[in-house]
This record gives sequence, C-alpha cells and structure tokens, in this order.
Amino acid sequence: MYFKIIKCILRNIIQLRRKMSAINDSNLGNDTTAGSSGGIGEYSDRMNKQHHSANVLHRISGTLEDKNNDYLCPICFEVIDEAHITRCGHTFCYRCIVKSLEANGRCPKCSYTLTQQDIFPNFLLHELISKYKTRIKGLAELGSSYAADGKHKLGNTDLSVPPHDGLRDIIAAESANLTLPDVNVMLEVLTQRKHLLEAETCAAQNKLLHEFLKHLLQQKEEQKNQLQKEIALIKRDMDEVENILRDVQNKCPKVEDLKKSSENDTAHVSAIRKEMIGLIDIIDSNMVKPNEKANIISNDTFINPTGSKKQNDYAIGSTLATRRKRMHAHFDDFVQCYFDSRAKELLLGHKSQSQSDSWQGTSSGLDVFRENLVKFSRYKSLRPLATLNYSSDIFNNSTIVSSIEFDKDNEFFAIAGVTKRIKVFDYSAVIRDTVDIHYPCVEMVSSSKISCVSWNSFHKGMLASSDYEGTVTVWDAATCQRTKTFQEHEKRCWSVDFNDVDTKLIASGSDDARVKLWSLNNDHSVASLEAKANVCCVKFNPRSSCHLAFGSADHCVHYYDLRNMKEALCIFKGHRKAVSYVKFINKEEIVSASTDSQLKMWNINNPHCLRSFVGHVNEKNFIGLTTDGDYVACGSENNALYVYYKGLSKQLFSYKFDAVRSILEIQERREEDLNEFVSAVCWKQMSNVVVAANSQGTIKILELV
Repeated sequence: MYFKIIKCILRNIIQLRRKMSAINDSNLGNDTTAGSSGGIGEYSDRMNKQHHSANVLHRISGTLEDKNNDYLCPICFEVIDEAHITRCGHTFCYRCIVKSLEANGRCPKCSYTLTQQDIFPNFLLHELISKYKTRIKGLAELGSSYAADGKHKLGNTDLSVPPHDGLRDIIAAESANLTLPDVNVMLEVLTQRKHLLEAETCAAQNKLLHEFLKHLLQQKEEQKNQLQKEIALIKRDMDEVENILRDVQNKCPKVEDLKKSSENDTAHVSAIRKEMIGLIDIIDSNMVKPNEKANIISNDTFINPTGSKKQNDYAIGSTLATRRKRMHAHFDDFVQCYFDSRAKELLLGHKSQSQSDSWQGTSSGLDVFRENLVKFSRYKSLRPLATLNYSSDIFNNSTIVSSIEFDKDNEFFAIAGVTKRIKVFDYSAVIRDTVDIHYPCVEMVSSSKISCVSWNSFHKGMLASSDYEGTVTVWDAATCQRTKTFQEHEKRCWSVDFNDVDTKLIASGSDDARVKLWSLNNDHSVASLEAKANVCCVKFNPRSSCHLAFGSADHCVHYYDLRNMKEALCIFKGHRKAVSYVKFINKEEIVSASTDSQLKMWNINNPHCLRSFVGHVNEKNFIGLTTDGDYVACGSENNALYVYYKGLSKQLFSYKFDAVRSILEIQERREEDLNEFVSAVCWKQMSNVVVAANSQGTIKILELV
C-alpha cells in the first residue's frame, strides 16, 4: 500500500514540475525534459551494466535470492519446473531428469544409479516455487506499468528484487528531480503512515492483552463467587453440627447430680456412676469451644475430674485420634466427597426457614457425608485370622481358586476352582484351629474345571456350580451328590447365580453369548436371553425375582426385567474392556469390575457412572469382586487384596499375599518372575470378615480392624 502512495506522490510531483517549466520557458522546459530523460537513460544504462556484470551463467539473474539452489535446476540452470526429487535426495525439473536418465541412467549430481521409478514429486518445493513465481510476476507487472507512464524504463533490469529494494531504486532514480518541499511532503505522508501503522500495531497488541485480562478476571470472579458459596455452606454446616453437639450435651445428666451418692448405693452402682462421669467428661472434651472453631486440637487421652486416666477413656480417645489421622491422610478425597454430597444445596442455594422445615434440606446431604466420613475412617487395616490351601498336592501348580461363597447362614463357605473340586469348610472350626492345617467337612468332585459356585438362600445344603464345559450342576452338600445337571450352553460357562426371592430360579452366563434361566422343577432351561458378546457374569437383584444384571465382553453392564427380555431396562456404558463381575450393593446400586483396572458403581435408575474405584491392577484375569453393602473388595494382579468404601474412589487399604511356590519351583523361579494374582474374594455378610484366595490356591480369612 505504501509503495503505491509513494509512486502516486512521485507522479504528481513530476507532472507539476513539467507544467511549471513549460509555462516559464518552453526551451528550458524541453532541455529540462531532455535532461530528465537523459538522467533516466543514464540510470538505466548503469543498472543494465550492473545487471550484466552480475550474471555468472546464461539466463541467471544476479540477486542473492535467485542464487539459492533450492529454486534452480542443476541441469538447465532455470527456476525448477515441476519439481521432482530422486531417491538419492536431489531435485530437478521433471523433463530435465527424465531426459538425463534416458541418456545415462545416473543422477547428474552424484552419479547414483537411477531409473524413472526412482523419482518422485517434491510437492513442498513445488509449492514454494509457485509462490516465488507469483511474486516475480507481480513485480514485473508493476515495473511494466511504471515504464509505460514514461517515468522509469530499464531495458533488461532484473525485477525479481524484494519490494523494499524496488522502492529504494525508484526514490533514488527520482531524487534528482525532487525539491525540498517535495521531500517535506513525502516525509509528512510517510510520517503519518508510520504513526498510523504503529498505532494499529499497538492497538492490536493491547486489544489481545485486554481480552486475556478480561477473560482472566471473569474466571477469577466466578471462582470467587463459587468460593464464597462454599464458605457460606461450610459455615452453615458447622453451625448445625455445633447445635447437635449442644443438644447432646444438654441431654446428658449433670456431673453434680451423678456425684450425689445415696446411702443405698452399692459398689456396683457407684462404679457405674463413676463411669458415667468419665463419659460425660469425654463428651465435654469433644465439644467445640467458641475459640476452637478455627483450630481443633486432638487429644490422645482424656482425664476424668479426679485426675486419674481411665482405660476406657484412653481407648475411646485413641480411637478418635486414629480416625482423625486417617481423615487427614485422605483429606482431599473427603473434600471432594463433601461437595459431591452437598452439590444440590451448593447449586440451589440455602433455603429459608419459610421454604423448608428447619434445615431439612441441609441435613440430608450432611448426613450422607457424615456416614461416609465415619465408615471410611472406621477401619485402618486387614488382620489375617486363618490361612488355608485349596490343593493338598504340593507338586500341583494349577490351583487357581475361581470362586468363594458363604451359605445363607454364614456358617459354611465353599471354595472351587481349576482342581475340579468344591470344598466346603466350617468357618467356626477354621477360626478355632490353632494350626493352619484345615480339612474340608464336605468335598465334591466335578468332571471339569469349575468357574463359579452359588448357594441357595432357602435350602441349607444346596449349591449350584458352572464349569468350563458349559455345564450347570446343582449339588446337595449333605450327600455330596448331583441333583440336577443342565447342559445346554455351547461354550464355557463363566457364572451361575441363585435367585434370593424365587429360590428355585437359577441364571447362568456363557461364552456362547447367552444368559439361560433354569428351574429346579424343570430339566431344561425355561428362558434364554441373547447377548451380543460373551457373557462373563450374571447376578440377580437380591430384592427381586425378575430383575437381573450381567456383564459382557462388549464393555457394558446390562440390566433386564425378565418379564420383558426383548429390551434391556438400562445399559451401563463406561468400561473400556470386558466386564468380568457384577454385584449388587443394595437393591438399586450395582458395582462392576472390568479388565480395564477399574471398578464402577451404577444406579439402576441412572445410566451414568456414579463413581469409579481405582488402585488395583486388572488387565487379563478374573480377580474376584464382593461387597457387604458399604465396602467393596476385589483382587489384583499384583497378588494383593484391595478394599474400597463405596462413598470414595480411593482405596481404603490393601493386603499383600505372600509369594508361595511349589517345591519344584522354589529353587528355579525368582520373585520378579512370579505371576500370581488374587483370583477370588467373598464377604462374610453382616460382619467385618472377608475371605480371599489367589492363583496359587492360598486362602486367607481376613478381618477389618
């Protein structure tokens, strides 16, 4: 743009000077015009001489840009036309290299043997040369128009020069014809243009900076508003908790009343009074004082009014201190859990007393978090109670335990796996034994490797099993005999489950992509549900006779109403690999395990994942899954058992199995070569005991403490 402005100014100045010279003196004007033409002619001659002296090869211009070999063909020394590159890395015109190869079959640059199949289009260089030619053409047209006006015509002057060089040449050529006023006019125009360009550049830069600062301010204002809402919510919850503590304190008997002893009090009554005084003192010490709201100090021991330490006081205090330590160790997780449980209140804002009944809307979310906090901090580790071995053959390596299940009364538990045996142990007897040498009270032998077992919730000694041949078998544990055998699956059967409501109904899932339903009253399946991929696990809803969930190799959990098997009630999507286990936490919540090393929790009324549990390793094996309604346990491929609480994604704790080898391998295999994993887990319902087994047949009975 500025090039055109300068050109226009020069044209106007020259025309004005010509008119003034013609009016004053026509002869002088002619001479001046001739002199001017002669000046231009001399400049043209000078440029031609420089141009010709700069040529080093025929038809090659002398500018530095044209001397760049990236644009010149080494054969014809012209700007490359249809750039092609050889296998040896040199670029030529397509016609030139074809002719050269037809003549001698070698690269003109390095003599590398080539054929026409060894040349390829150089698209990048071709694009650069096209842009280069377009720029040269534009400059040539500009020079032609300038020469046509009679201002500047150079015979064979090279026009392939940068724009700023052309402007400098034009100004140099016309400088002899410019007077001081002409120069001042040009300087004024250029100065204005310079200021305009500087202002435009400065405005663009500061506009960008302003947009950034505006967006940053908006973001921080939103964070500030969100933080203020969170602070207000936390303060309201603190006030509510303090009100609860005050109510508890007010309901307790006064220490003065308890100290008043009667003549009729026995020693036992006096001891009870002292114990109650100690408990009241503990409650008082746990009260939040006004000056302690910002800094709550934990005490490991609590002192009664007499100054002596009671043993139960110490136990309660130490338990509280231990829970506080666990709370602070997982503080960030609890923060996330707190705001998740209070999300509704945080989003909608605090309801006034007229809209809700005395904090009712606030209490629900706070109660949920209180329950999560207490249950998560209740236990700190797993303590082994007993150890069993699935196989008594010390030379047998194939001892993977596939399934562990407690019966309906939690008195007996069955263990099954690849040794084709179902072993039933008496839980109480195993715990009482002082030596870890335990024998099953019942043992049943299958014809194939067993994948899963399930106890009947009504008949004490009845259990079902599935095996690798696709057979579903019903056993009577009292007689160790088969009572039913179903053989309709075409491939390996992975899972079997008794219905807890309709106790005669059995479901099984197989690699033949079918879920089959069986009845103890029939010899054949009563229904079949077709899946789109291998079925790895099946589980009835514990509170329904007609609702069933199954996991599949299509990475999904499917939930069906068996009264309408044409379409699933809900399909839960989120796993990245096959779903290996499905368990019901309660009648509405499901937890699933997958070989993507994740557990996921779902609600049957919501297709989206509620929570993901991560920490364990599971990429290829069945590792077991169990729940007691609050806690979830699963195995891992690092030979450890992992325990989660359903309210938090982070693991509660883990228990590592010892690496136990058979006699033949003790000397041969090293620790890093071991490939053991926890393969089965089962919770003893209504207790804090979990049973786990690994791929080496080691079974551990563990207690949460």
